[in-house]
Amino acid sequence: MSNRYSDRVLALAGLAQALHQVRRIAETGQSESSAVQASLESVFRIDAASPMAVYGRLGDITPGLRVLRGYLAKEAGDDALPRLAMSVLQLERRFVSDDDTVHAVVRGLNEIAPRAEQQGSTHPDTLSALGGLYADTISHLRPRVMVQGNPHYLGQPGVVAEIRAILLAAVRSAVLWRQLGGSMWDFLLGRRQMLDAVNAWLD
Repeated sequence: MSNRYSDRVLALAGLAQALHQVRRIAETGQSESSAVQASLESVFRIDAASPMAVYGRLGDITPGLRVLRGYLAKEAGDDALPRLAMSVLQLERRFVSDDDTVHAVVRGLNEIAPRAEQQGSTHPDTLSALGGLYADTISHLRPRVMVQGNPHYLGQPGVVAEIRAILLAAVRSAVLWRQLGGSMWDFLLGRRQMLDAVNAWLD
């Protein structure tokens, strides 16, 4: 197994895990706290020593690896999830090329980090702060990431804040994927290798 795919699929699993929770919240108003926690904590690990260190432990990223395996194996799943992932990957290109937005996000994360450390990354105040940071920065870039779901839940400020916070984590994983050499060619030419890499992590 190529090490480059081994690392890249962790980043894609981080993206898949975050967006799977976004879709779940948008449809049901509920999320899996452990999966969300792993996603949100990754945004504060900007200078992590390795891709795995970004997500903590293998168990923390396993839900995302399973979602990614289903997509790569072309098993039945949520059709909206791949479209949402492509939107985030497109948004990441715009984000990293906008120095002002990048610096604003880093400053914001540094300000929020002590609160997240004290209260927890899934505390409503932390979610509100992270969601506000996304709204004030990345959400102004184009193309905007459009999340569809149940209007009843998407009309609730707390749900919207959590979705925006997790989208911030999704962008963080997209950035990591690019930093590891990931590109759209991976999906065209490296699908089999990526699936092998995912299975190696899950075995």
